[in-house]
Amino acid sequence: MGHLEAVLFDMDGVLTDSEELIAEAGVRMFAQKGYAVTHDDFYPFRGYGENRFLGGVAQKYGIPFDQEQDKARTYDIYCSLVKGNLAPLPGSIDFVHRCRSLGFKTALVTSTDYIKMKANIDEIGLADGSFDVMINGLDVTRRKPYPDMYLLAARRLGVPPENCLVVEDAIAGVEAAVAAGCRCLALTSSFSRDELSAADWIIGSLEEVPEEVLQW
Repeated sequence: MGHLEAVLFDMDGVLTDSEELIAEAGVRMFAQKGYAVTHDDFYPFRGYGENRFLGGVAQKYGIPFDQEQDKARTYDIYCSLVKGNLAPLPGSIDFVHRCRSLGFKTALVTSTDYIKMKANIDEIGLADGSFDVMINGLDVTRRKPYPDMYLLAARRLGVPPENCLVVEDAIAGVEAAVAAGCRCLALTSSFSRDELSAADWIIGSLEEVPEEVLQW
């Protein structure tokens, strides 16, 4: 039985919700290529990183997809959309600071690429050394739902995975946390309680974290 030493945070749906903005960027990118897609088309691919987020929609409609070029264009659009339009989710900033004040190490672990990660934490005010380690999708070959990202974060923090708490909102992220051997706190900001049932704790927001989550 482990004891809590580190808290590993997913980004989208946990600290902020940029899914509508990145979906809008994707819609505009595909429109520039001459194809009409909708926000709903991106929903099944949430939590997997932009390779799958964009590539999955392209595959669905048989749209030619140049991963690097199309992703770069999407990020250009996204970075212009995000300015002044992104806020932290309720309780998220306070919970990060609470974890640090209790002496826990912290990590940001997101399947998205560095450029989107940086844009988001700058916009919501967490680029101030709030995380001891930051892992993005470019740091691994296999993104969530594989455990690689959380295992890498634990290794860089110098903490055994079984002593890490992962905070997630996506099915793929919960699967990754469980596969890595971490405990998992899931938020119902993106998926239902039933869909996240593999997590150790399931709550509505970081404003309502039970004391037991940080006391093991």
